Amino acid sequence: MEKMELLEKEHEKALLVGLNLTTNLKRSDDIDINDSMKELEELAKAAGAEVVGSLIQNKQSIDAAFYMGKGKIEEIAAYSKSLDATVIIFNDELSGSQIRNIEDTVGVKIIDRTTLILDIFAQRAMSKEGKLQVELAQLRYRLPRLYGMGGQMSRTGAGIGTRGPGEQKLEVDKRHILNRQSDIRKELKLVRKNRETQRIQRKKSKTPIVALVGYTNAGKSTLLNELIKTHKDYHQDKEVFQKNMLFATLDVTLRKASLPNKKEFLVVDTVGFVSKLPHDLIEAFKATLEEVQYADLILHVIDATNESFEIQQKTTDKVLKELDIQDKKQILVYNKVDKLELDIYPKNHPDVVYISARQGINMDKLMNMIEEALMDDMYEVNLLLPYDKANIFSELKNKYTIDDFEYVDSGIEVNVSLNEKDFYTYQSYILEK
Repeated sequence: MEKMELLEKEHEKALLVGLNLTTNLKRSDDIDINDSMKELEELAKAAGAEVVGSLIQNKQSIDAAFYMGKGKIEEIAAYSKSLDATVIIFNDELSGSQIRNIEDTVGVKIIDRTTLILDIFAQRAMSKEGKLQVELAQLRYRLPRLYGMGGQMSRTGAGIGTRGPGEQKLEVDKRHILNRQSDIRKELKLVRKNRETQRIQRKKSKTPIVALVGYTNAGKSTLLNELIKTHKDYHQDKEVFQKNMLFATLDVTLRKASLPNKKEFLVVDTVGFVSKLPHDLIEAFKATLEEVQYADLILHVIDATNESFEIQQKTTDKVLKELDIQDKKQILVYNKVDKLELDIYPKNHPDVVYISARQGINMDKLMNMIEEALMDDMYEVNLLLPYDKANIFSELKNKYTIDDFEYVDSGIEVNVSLNEKDFYTYQSYILEK
């Protein structure tokens, strides 16, 4: 995959098109069409497009050939021409034949929401694993559309929908895609093997892990940057990129932070979710999201200022359920409360905290909640280990972070937090307080 600039030198002019189904078949977690279109606009901007117009059609069902019906497509053709639009972005996933039929009628490049999201991911993925995962998702998306899209598979030039593996070879056939998918899976296996080795080392250290999950642009990266400031070795270079835009960061990040009691923990920042997240992308990024599976605590970060925050919360919960980690210990973190009236949110609710990561509001309360959750199954003790039992001290140092110990006449005094099993194993060495 060739390296490309994040944004094209000349912005593409995008017309956004949405379909509002008026039947009673909507699910309870379906986002409102206006909110969905607003989100599509933010996605288009994140991809580097200039949004010049938007329209919504109310319709009872989807047209198999043209998605919206040929009459409406002809109307869109005239409207896009009047706006000098260079690309039309549809708010749903289209089939290959629908894209071909619409493009033949309109005469302008057509992309769907899935292609748009994949394009953003192709721009933002920086790590080797991230790039491989994006390429795999793009290939999985394109394979069933090989025959339906026709000329779409041979797009040339720059712009949204052309980045990623589509740049490798314009006339991509089924065999090439299947072979490339196989190669990527092999490369990902090696990457995952290396990550598994790192994970085993982290397990040995017994350093607890806190994972940040949530909707894109909920403020996870800002929160991570605030959490790591608690660590003694904090340096500004360790902060991650943060910006008020969708999918500002994609690659998983691990950083060290410290609890109020000075115990270390690791913070894992994960890719943000979005409504109608392409299924292929969920599958491709499950390896990245595996880090959440090994977390001791999940901070579910929610943008308290977003009118659709409840639906966004359900979207994240749905993905956590797919990963079979919905029962993990979790704290709901409502962020950006500095932009709200301070007294409109509930108080003293268990496992819920209202903060502003940017302004530092209630960060002390969040830190205390994290400490309580992580230390819930731990026993903080003072041990006196005789010098002939120094091997126990070595074993404990390999399993736990130990900063507080002293060599005295009768042995080694150690202050450490033990899990339940080790607490009972070394109970005879505990000093009476």
